[in-house]
Formats: sequence, structure tokens, C-alpha cells
Amino acid sequence: MIYLDHNATTPLDPRVREVMWPLLGREFGNPSSPHAAGRLAREALEKARAQVGAFLGAKADAVVFTSGGTESINTAVRGALAAQPEKRHIVTSAIEHSATKNLCQQLAREGCEVTWLPVDSGGCLDYAAYLQALRPDTAIVTMVWANNETGVLLPIEAMARAAAERRIVFHADAVQAAGKVVIDLERVPVHLLSVSAHKFHGPKGVGALLVRPGLGLPPLLRGGGQEGGRRAGTENVPGIAGLGVAAELAGAALSVEMPRLAGMRDEFESGVRARFPGARFHGDPACRLPNTTNFALPGLDAQGLLAGLDRLGVACSIGSACTSGEVDASHVLRAMGVGDEEARSSLRFSFSRMNALEEIPVALAALEQAAARLGLPGLGH
Repeated sequence: MIYLDHNATTPLDPRVREVMWPLLGREFGNPSSPHAAGRLAREALEKARAQVGAFLGAKADAVVFTSGGTESINTAVRGALAAQPEKRHIVTSAIEHSATKNLCQQLAREGCEVTWLPVDSGGCLDYAAYLQALRPDTAIVTMVWANNETGVLLPIEAMARAAAERRIVFHADAVQAAGKVVIDLERVPVHLLSVSAHKFHGPKGVGALLVRPGLGLPPLLRGGGQEGGRRAGTENVPGIAGLGVAAELAGAALSVEMPRLAGMRDEFESGVRARFPGARFHGDPACRLPNTTNFALPGLDAQGLLAGLDRLGVACSIGSACTSGEVDASHVLRAMGVGDEEARSSLRFSFSRMNALEEIPVALAALEQAAARLGLPGLGH
């Protein structure tokens, strides 16, 4: 299989598995226990905390381990609201991941006011409109750093600075951005930031929420005093250790791998344009992740293309994996003004350091073959 769906999830790096394996076996202690087995688990936990902090340009004590991006986002947004009961206004964008979109819709039903900022046809947000949306009663701004479907990047640094000047809590959903762009929290003044290990070759079911020191954030989960009282529940030590190593490896590879992936993506897009002159690409090409492309082949059903590619050994996605079971067109593409028919003809291909340039012509040939079976022949290459 040629796997080109890395925005959905990534394969576990063998070096991550090597670190996790002993903690799944003989080193099984509870990090809260005072004996030798517990101390060993605690050491693994704190090493990972330092690795994740270094990866994101933050101090280790800012790192709170969670079960992944969804929990981190819910903790950030609900925590900010709980800490400021007099403020019930939320600012977010129309292109958020479903974890944020569905949470904000629920909070609106619970009595909060949500401002959904629109984007243009390239998926870019109007910064002036953002500034106008900030109010004295705004409890939190929550913005996706990189959109998971198109790869479009939002101006998080400028947005966070504007929020900080107004003493508004700012949360960045960096689940897709981490490991693909440089994140340095010494420079970017976000208060809260969410990441998930399985997006950069770590294990599923583990992530982190970065919390600025001094920010009073009530826990979402209550119980024991784990994570300094910020997240109850016995820590997933093997997963957390895997997250730490994955973060370290992603940070070390960033400067070399991201330009390589951008070149690979561009080569793929050139091949699509050559074969299908009517292809319509989505997302500002000047401001997006280096590994992501999203395009439509008008007149074809994306689910049929996906199935055809799968039979030919190529894995990609329609929109995001978290919404691919829905019949409805992508809310992200709709927000960009893409019509429903074109949105339903759209595919997302996303690359990682596990891909090789030699896979590109094979994937393109498979795409041409799958499209031809559905009635849209390419130009032939």
C-alpha cells in the first residue's frame, strides 16, 4: 500500500515502539506509586514531559498529558469558561476541526455566544474581522493552527498577540501543525495549545495540552491528583513515553523533512494538473502545510474514487477522517465557498517522512486509472 493519508493518522515510528515496549511489559509501574517500579514509571513520564516541552518551545511544567487532541481542546475551552463565569463569549473560525466545531455548537446550546469567523475562497481568515470580534466578555479564542483538510495555516502568532493585549485567553489547536511547522511558544504567546501523538508518528490515544504557567484552568476530569491536579486518571505511561520520543524525532527532522515533503507534494500536484486539466485545488497555495493537498475532479464522486484507489493500493481521504462517515459535504470546503457537488468530488492527499518520491508516479497512475473507471479519463502519462 502507498499510504497518503497522514493527516488522518501516521504509522508508528519503530524508534517510538522500541521505547514503548518495555513499559508495556516488565516496567509496568504506576507513576504515582512510591516504590522502585513506580519511580521508574515516573522517570519515563517526566522525560517525556521535557521532550514535549522542548519540541514546542515551552517549559516541561507547562505540559499536561491527555488522551489526545479532542480531550485537550475540550479541557482548554471548557476550562477557560469555568475559570471566568462572567464571560460567555467564544471566538472561533468556520474551518475548525469537528472536535472544536461540535464543542462550540454544544456550548451555544448551553447558553454561550459563539462568533464563527468566515474565511475567503482560499481558506484564509480576515484578520480585521477577527480583531472586531474580540470583546470584553470574550472568554476564549480557539483557533486551528493548520486546517486538517486543506492544510491552510492561520496567522496564529498575530492573533494570539492581539488576544493577549486584550487579556483574552487564546487556545491554538496545533494537532495538524505540530511536526509540520515550527512551533515556538517562547515567541508565540498562546495560553493553551493542543497536540496529539498519532499525527507525528506516535501512538494513538495520547496527547498533550500546553498550559501557560499562572493560568488557572480547572480540570475537565476530576478524580486523583495526577498531572499536578490538572488531569485526573492514572497516566498512560507507554503512550506518553511514545509521545515524548515522537516529539523529539519530529523536531529533529523538521528542517530537512518539511522542504522535502513540500517538493513531493508539488510534484504530485503537477502530475494531477497534467493528467486532469479540470482539477480544482482548494486552499491558499502560499500559506499551507508542506505535506497537504486537497482537490476536486469535478463530475466524479470522491467516495467512488477513494474506493477505486483503495483497490489499487493507494490510501487517501475525503475531507477529514473524523467526518468521512458523513454524507454531507465538508463544512470546511463549504466555508470556502465550494459548492456541494465539487466538495463531494474532493480528495485529500497528505504525505509524511515515511513516503518516498518514487511513490508519486505510482499514486498518480492509480488516480488516473480509478478516475477512468468512473468515466473521467486522464490525458495519459
